[in-house]
Amino acid sequence: MSSRERILSAIAGVPSESKKLPEIPAFRLAGDLEELFATAIMGNKGEVLSKEEFEKWLPTMHFSKVISLSNHFKTHSTHELPEDPHELEDLGLAILEGQLGVAENGAIWMEDSNLGLRALPFITEHLAIVLDRNKLVETMHQGYDLIGNASSGFGLFIAGPSKTADIEQSLVIGAHGAKSLRVVLI
Repeated sequence: MSSRERILSAIAGVPSESKKLPEIPAFRLAGDLEELFATAIMGNKGEVLSKEEFEKWLPTMHFSKVISLSNHFKTHSTHELPEDPHELEDLGLAILEGQLGVAENGAIWMEDSNLGLRALPFITEHLAIVLDRNKLVETMHQGYDLIGNASSGFGLFIAGPSKTADIEQSLVIGAHGAKSLRVVLI
């Protein structure tokens, strides 16, 4: 018997009692979900806009390339989604749709069906996510309950623009992805 097998055999021989998993309390947030969500997004260095505010902001920016996968802003696309993600290299703005938002931390759930290409929210210089205000939940527990066991192949929570900080406590926005996040509540 090898030393590995002896160790594994000794571990398997240790008696252990089964323990019941702890009960998770039903955490609740107090206050208006939209306000809590907007506060969390702003805390993450993002911005929450109405549809009208976003449409006023958009022409003030001069993006060379815009891809919108949102039906609400399809007319603002200047380019079609390419098949090759390498063609997204100089993308100025991506407008995508989120599936649900979490007021607790400002996280927005997105799946493959909303992304077009998985690289899109990371490669774009600026990111806008359109979110139905009726799809806000209080906590991540509720968010995960809604996601359930659905298998989309790929999904992620986005909670703000890309950020990193070093040991000198210098915060860098846009280090690994989008420099800005604007959430448009519809």
